[in-house]
Amino acid sequence: MVIRELNNNWQSHAFDGYEVNWTEPQQTVSCLHTLVYPPAQGQGLHVTSISWNATGSVLACAYGRLDDGDWSTLKSYVCTWNLDRQGLNPQQPSVVVEVPSAIMCLAFHPTQPSHIAGGLYSGEVLVWDTGRPEDPLLWRTGLTDDTHTDPVYQVLWLPEPRHNHRFQVLSAATDGRVLLWRGSGTGQLRLSKGFALAVQQLPRSTKLKKPPRGETEVGVTSVAFSSFDSSLFVLGTEGGFPLKCSLAAETAALTRIPSSVPLRAPVQFTFSPHGGPVYSVSCSPFHRNLFLSAGTDGHVHLYSMLQAQPLTSLQLSHKYLFAVRWSPVRPLVFAAASGEGDVQLFDLQKSSQKPTVSITQTQDGSPVYCLEFNSQQTQLLAAGDAKGMVKVWRLSTAFTEQGPRETEDLDQLEAEVAT
Repeated sequence: MVIRELNNNWQSHAFDGYEVNWTEPQQTVSCLHTLVYPPAQGQGLHVTSISWNATGSVLACAYGRLDDGDWSTLKSYVCTWNLDRQGLNPQQPSVVVEVPSAIMCLAFHPTQPSHIAGGLYSGEVLVWDTGRPEDPLLWRTGLTDDTHTDPVYQVLWLPEPRHNHRFQVLSAATDGRVLLWRGSGTGQLRLSKGFALAVQQLPRSTKLKKPPRGETEVGVTSVAFSSFDSSLFVLGTEGGFPLKCSLAAETAALTRIPSSVPLRAPVQFTFSPHGGPVYSVSCSPFHRNLFLSAGTDGHVHLYSMLQAQPLTSLQLSHKYLFAVRWSPVRPLVFAAASGEGDVQLFDLQKSSQKPTVSITQTQDGSPVYCLEFNSQQTQLLAAGDAKGMVKVWRLSTAFTEQGPRETEDLDQLEAEVAT
């Protein structure tokens, strides 16, 4: 029923030629801040990742490079802006941390508002405390056998089992490893648990292309954890297929990678692939089985954890899609960042095929690499791009106030396609 209605809406011509009038008092989306760090822009650095802190008032930006090249010794930066501070200077971050290798990803600590984890092109993982601007480095992995040998594409914080107030850093890289790190008193991040993805251990639920001879690792590009089951997570891969995984996996990984802890094989299920690498995955905060993926084929797929084929596939771009995120407050809303320079906001209550609003982030069509909703100040959405700019967009109440039947519609969406 819902799917049929959504498809009917999509085929309707009622809004053809309709232009959004930005001068209306109730603007759909408006740009609140344009944040730049001129030295990073001068070096031609991209905004590779952004993260809101625990209070929702501070935004951290990673400046690195995402295009092809060896960026292992490229000087890069982590910058933070406190948007609640009076006299905010959009060209002067409150904290600047210099980093010796291109920074690919970062994540603020869920409860400590000044702690940030970052993953580097060199494979290292670092944690900074921006409350100590003179000496911000808190922990680092160092270059040991446990350290990733490829760029780290995602870091996030996970509560320790049985110690919910203590957190570990999870890192994922294209060397096929997903690693959990714990900070020590010596300033080192020590490996506490690890997973390795070997091609021969993937469940054969889809016809995967044979890997090149000799290649056994599955490169990981993105991670998303379930909001309903703390051990369940989804990985995006270079091969284009999302993977359903478990932290509780016991099977030993078939790998020759040296490691100070036994590496496990986490994969439980393989979903049918995109037409190219998956750059981003996002689990629904409102439904235990639904997740989104986005990749180089310009498509967003909506999957159920229970079946290999996507429930729906939307082509949003003729170029790459670099990020997709569910709204933290609207069950049927998500946003995607495109290689054509725009941020697209979808409201599945309005249409399952067309964006409700398409925001132009870069005037010359340079890619938008990252975006994050603010779960504390829910009217804010930040996006970072290849021009070295971060724009903070203010969303109208249409995108922040839940409709009366929204969660039921989400359940219906999955139920109908699953039957």
